[in-house]
This record gives sequence, structure tokens and C-alpha cells, in this order.
Amino acid sequence: MRVAVALVDTPIGKLAVSLGDGGLVGVDFDVGLEDLAGRLARRVGPVELEAAMHPAAAAVAAYFRGTLGAVDEVPLATLGTPFQRRVWAALRKIPAGRTVSYGELARSVGRPDSVRAVGRANGDNPWPVVVPCHRVIGKDGRLVGYGGGIERKRWLLRHEGALLV
Repeated sequence: MRVAVALVDTPIGKLAVSLGDGGLVGVDFDVGLEDLAGRLARRVGPVELEAAMHPAAAAVAAYFRGTLGAVDEVPLATLGTPFQRRVWAALRKIPAGRTVSYGELARSVGRPDSVRAVGRANGDNPWPVVVPCHRVIGKDGRLVGYGGGIERKRWLLRHEGALLV
């Protein structure tokens, strides 16, 4: 698969925004092209990377400039299991500036007893920022679990105007 990769400089690090034939195949923090090719190959099979600016990367850049809704309609490639796709779809429904707990997210996908599975699906999200997994917090309001690191999560939530406990 040919994948167009745009590197977007942000206040929280460089993001590789990768677009394939079927939509966005990845958003990855601080990754070299060789590592990126390996990550993408695990998601979608063999890839041929080409540097190219594309609309998804422009939307991510706009998000960081303050147009928070710019990423809301970025088309995603079909990745993951049916359960993961349900969780990721639910994440996209959380508005900027809001947070939910893992338990609330589990209830929203009809699996209230599957908080850990929801947490794993959240952690496996291949599109951070675009699919806002950073908006999920602990039931006591604490910032927990973010693949990009808690400081990035804190920055993203502040950027969106979320009130943190």
C-alpha cells in the first residue's frame, strides 16, 4: 500500500500523519521513518512511504492552531476488531473540552463490565488526537494512561479547555 506521510510540527512533538488508500492509517508521535514503516506494516500490511502533505495532515495542523473540530471528519481506514472500532467510534463522539471515564466509555459502547477491554482498545488507538483517546480519564478525575505520555495528555486537554480535577 502506498502511504502518504506528512510530518506535522506541534507544541507536543512531531507527528507523522499517514494517509493510505482507505483513509488515515496512523498518527504517530516522534517516530523515524523506518520505525513508522514497521508500525504501519503491522496495521495494514506492507507499505511504501512517500512524503506528501495531505488534507488529514492539514486538519491536524489546524487542530493545533486552535480549530479543534478540524479533525472531526478526517476519514479513517478500517482497522482493528469490531469491538475496537466501536470504542474508537465512541471516542470520536466525545466533544473537545469534555472528558469521560473509562467506565462511562464502557457503558457508551454497551459493555459496562468491560472497562479493562475498553482501556486496551483505547490504548491501541492508531490515531491519537484525531480519535481523541486523551479525553478518557480515571473515574476519580485523574489523568491516567496515555501512549504519548501524561504530559501530552495534559497539554491536549488544556488546549481543548477541559477542566481538570
